[in-house]
Amino acid sequence: MERVFSPYTEIDIIIGNLYLKGNLRIAARRKGLVIFSHGSGSSRLSSRNNFVADLLLNKGFSSLLFDLLTAEEDKIYDNRFKIPLLTQRLVDVTKWIHKKAIGQELPIGYFGASTGAASALSAAAKLPKLIKAVVCRGGRPDLALESLPLVKAPTLLLVGSLDLPVIELNRKAQLAMEINCELRIIEGATHLFPEQGKLEEVSNRTIEWFNKYLIE
Repeated sequence: MERVFSPYTEIDIIIGNLYLKGNLRIAARRKGLVIFSHGSGSSRLSSRNNFVADLLLNKGFSSLLFDLLTAEEDKIYDNRFKIPLLTQRLVDVTKWIHKKAIGQELPIGYFGASTGAASALSAAAKLPKLIKAVVCRGGRPDLALESLPLVKAPTLLLVGSLDLPVIELNRKAQLAMEINCELRIIEGATHLFPEQGKLEEVSNRTIEWFNKYLIE
C-alpha cells in the first residue's frame, strides 16, 4: 500500500538499557492517545498501522507507533512470537509515555494488529486503571487467553469475513472476556485487509470505538 504518511515526530524511547525508536503523532484536538502494538515481523513503519494512525489523527486522536524489539532482539526470529516479552515491552513503553506530558494529559488506548493483539490485551490486563479501550485488527487474542478475563477495557475485535480460521479464534477469545467485547466482521476482507476500502472501514470502526470508550 503506497501512502504518504502524515507528519510525525521520531522519538527515542529509553527504558533502562533499552533503546527503541518511536513515531509520535500529536493531534490538535487531543481526544486520546492510541499506542500501537504491531504483529510479528512488522515495525513502527507498518503501512497499515500508519494508515490507521493517519485517520485517527484527522479525527483528533494522537498515536504512538514504536518498535517492540531492539535491532539486536529482532535478529532472533523467535522473539517476534514471545508474547510475554512483547507484553512487558508494551507495558514498559506505556508507563514511559504516561510519565510524559502527553501521556498525563490524555486517556490511553491500544490498537493491536495480528499477534500484536495478544500483547495489547495482555498489557491491558496488567494496566487496568490506565488502558481505557482496545481495538484489535485481524488479531490473535487467543494467544493471550489466560489474560483475557482480567481485561477491564472495552474491546473491539475486527476480522475479515474471508479470514475464517481467525474468526473462530476471535470468537473463542470473545467468550473468555468478562467485559464489553464486540466482534465485528468486515465483509469481503482477508487477513491483512488489502481489498479496496476495507482498511478505511477498519479505521472508521476504530474511530467509532475510541470516540465511545476512550474519550473521558
